[in-house]
Amino acid sequence: CRRPVLIWSYRLPNILRELKELDADILCLQEVQEDHYRTQIRPSLESLGYQCEYKMRTGRKPDGCAICFKLCKFALLSSNPVEFYRHEIPLLDRDNIGLVLLLQPRVQGVSPAVCVANTHLLYNPKRGDIKLTQLAILLAEIAGVALLKDGGFCPIVLCGDFNSVPGSPLHSFIREGKLNYEGLTIGKVSGQDRYPRGQRILSIPIWPPSLGISQSCVYDSVEKQNAECKGEELENANLENTTEETSPSTKQVTSNLQHHFSLSSVYSHYLPDSGIPEVTTCHSRSAVTVDYIFYSPAMADISPKPGARDVSKGLRLLGRLSLLTEQDLWRVNGLPNENNSSDHLPLLAKFRLAL
Repeated sequence: CRRPVLIWSYRLPNILRELKELDADILCLQEVQEDHYRTQIRPSLESLGYQCEYKMRTGRKPDGCAICFKLCKFALLSSNPVEFYRHEIPLLDRDNIGLVLLLQPRVQGVSPAVCVANTHLLYNPKRGDIKLTQLAILLAEIAGVALLKDGGFCPIVLCGDFNSVPGSPLHSFIREGKLNYEGLTIGKVSGQDRYPRGQRILSIPIWPPSLGISQSCVYDSVEKQNAECKGEELENANLENTTEETSPSTKQVTSNLQHHFSLSSVYSHYLPDSGIPEVTTCHSRSAVTVDYIFYSPAMADISPKPGARDVSKGLRLLGRLSLLTEQDLWRVNGLPNENNSSDHLPLLAKFRLAL
């Protein structure tokens, strides 16, 4: 792209104009520079009726993720920033973050809350182990925020730059709720590395027990509470009689990951008539899809997935903003350009929430 279109004073008005025209009830933004957010983006969006929540990365890079929602449509029940960095765990030495909100729709009558999550996972195509662990942390946080008293979940919308392509193991894990990673090399997790040669295989387990997250992508403390509610916990008085096969200390960890959400993708990732791939970003390095909107569909719209828990009501997809192909974007010099000042295309979906 031409250098003048990279100047922030040129890009900001275009980005704000685009957000105003899209007029979404909820915005999920990534790579938002902190000083730009504080002095320009947040004030501008607040003037349009949005409340903004922000989480900056934990390292030296001064950007982060924001979730902004219209105050006339939602009330904030909780805001939960998520840090993936753990100084005591060598695997988690990167500064990526996430943000999870619980929002209450402002409607007449009783309505379920909606959990909205936003993230930007690690880019490095050769570190699928880190990407999967970051995703597990985010899913564990969502499970804690969206959990209902009956053991189900409120409707969930999961957005972000996952730095993974459609059909990759990471992408499939989100959609299908399960992943057997035995024998999988770390470079194949995200599908970005076209020639993953000479790379090590994912360890079993991927992350250490000290992280406190189970293979079901739930915090150990939450999983224990769930077991207690269902009467499945072991009684302390009988611990001495526990067999080797059922003892937590000797239970073998398998290469199977799972999560308990039924999630669908707003986008099919291919044009329906030609089968040509859609892309969400197009620049000198690549033209691919790495950005997604996942959601909890109304149960009548899907076939139940094994291990998934009930979702209260759910969301029905009514429409989406079309994406473009790589060829389309190169006709306008890729991204950013004179009219599109982000290096990613906007994703937009319209849902109906059953009350």
